Amino acid sequence: MAARELVVLGTASQAPTRTRNHNGYLLRWDGRGFLLDPGEGTQRQMLLAGVPSSAVHRVFVSHFHGDHCLGLPGVLQRMSLDRVRHPVTVHHPASGRHFYERLRHASVFADLADVRGGPVTGDGPLAEDPAGTWEARRLDHPVESFGYRLVEPDGRRVLPDRLAAAGVAGPDVGRLQRAGVLRVGECTVRIEDVSAPRPGQRFAFVMDTRMCDGVPALADGADLLVAESTFLHEDAALAERYGHLTARQAARVAAEARVRRLVLTHFSQRYDDPRRFEDEARAVYDGDLVVAADLQRVPVPPRAG
Repeated sequence: MAARELVVLGTASQAPTRTRNHNGYLLRWDGRGFLLDPGEGTQRQMLLAGVPSSAVHRVFVSHFHGDHCLGLPGVLQRMSLDRVRHPVTVHHPASGRHFYERLRHASVFADLADVRGGPVTGDGPLAEDPAGTWEARRLDHPVESFGYRLVEPDGRRVLPDRLAAAGVAGPDVGRLQRAGVLRVGECTVRIEDVSAPRPGQRFAFVMDTRMCDGVPALADGADLLVAESTFLHEDAALAERYGHLTARQAARVAAEARVRRLVLTHFSQRYDDPRRFEDEARAVYDGDLVVAADLQRVPVPPRAG
């Protein structure tokens, strides 16, 4: 199992199909789990994907259309059934607090999990997590909608040959990493002397929206971008009317934002051939492209360099 990967739980937009469940995505990140836009049927899709409810540490809801949130009651109730011990925060647009409360308490159950509301009021940082900083950006949809972005802090990568030359070995390596400086005999070794910069990785999630400033802001420099592509370019007028992106628009943003791997999803049921999305996107984006399928696992690309 990859330490960092996207588990695709569903890829349909407004209406599920025989082959596509409603939206749902689980980002695994070094032992942390983040559930994004759990549409109807997400609990069962998690079961089919081998994802327990205990794998989820935060939930992110972009907006309160049903295909992005109707799976929330089942997932949260399953957390109580499974006696999930850690707290789980549900980030959601603050304007939809009443919808969140209805979903949170949609039926009678033994409410045992520590589930916390996390209303989002605007652009900016949302939470500091062991995985990094979660941020939100406002999108442009008929109802209030937010995209989300995970930014891992920059770090340093120790270089074995430099450690050996400096005489640092065994438990002293950890001490040097924690303290940043270590006395070795008559010499002082700094972490900068035996390591190289390691840029943090970035994940971005762009759901239902027209083109707006928030889209490239979220995508900028992402190692993995999950982007809705509800329509093809031939239906660009419909995309604009209903507040969505086309595959061409999503791909162009990915190209301009230097995205390393683009995952297209949230497909309208009007299209029955996913290759059309791939063909349209590849015309403007030459990076790593994935046209998502239900229960697919998409690794976050290895660190550049």
